[in-house]
Amino acid sequence: MTSRVYLVAPAGSASLRQARFYDGGGPIDDAGAESARAAAGSLPSAARVLLSPGVRCRETAEALGLDGTVVPELAGLDVGRWRGRALDEVGAAEPEAVGRWLTDPDCAPHGGETVTGFCARVGDLLSGGVFPDGRTVAVVEPEVVRAVVVQVLGAPEAAFWRLDVPPLTVTELSGRSGRWNLRLGRPPHPAGAAPAP
Repeated sequence: MTSRVYLVAPAGSASLRQARFYDGGGPIDDAGAESARAAAGSLPSAARVLLSPGVRCRETAEALGLDGTVVPELAGLDVGRWRGRALDEVGAAEPEAVGRWLTDPDCAPHGGETVTGFCARVGDLLSGGVFPDGRTVAVVEPEVVRAVVVQVLGAPEAAFWRLDVPPLTVTELSGRSGRWNLRLGRPPHPAGAAPAP
């Protein structure tokens, strides 16, 4: 049987708009909650719903009408001492460190995870049975979606920062025996609308 996974990026939030480093993902904003509520019922029924542990993922799932299980391994990239700070702020204070971090996936000047390590962590989930046969909906941080795409395509980790994951979009995976196919970034459909084939 084939596994089919629907990775849903969280709805909009102040931390996303302000380009703040992952800190558990503050709450979604009113517009994000409204968009998620409008999309409630648009995702296929699933045998399981999984969540990144951040607040914005849990609130997005709730607004979508989903009751899920938090999976700690689906947490966003650990950015160490940069956690919760704005990219502009850190870039002004540590321009060389930010530059290295954005170009070298093995660099972690913040003291947290490297992009390479993070992609490997997410890759282990893809091969480790977190997404068994049948359908899974997973509301996950945008960087988890990026890491999945890098791993599934066998792309170099340097490609991680070249991928944009807009709020409340769905990236679909389907596969069997460790081989995954991708369908990228469709928006969820308002309740009652027919999904794209």
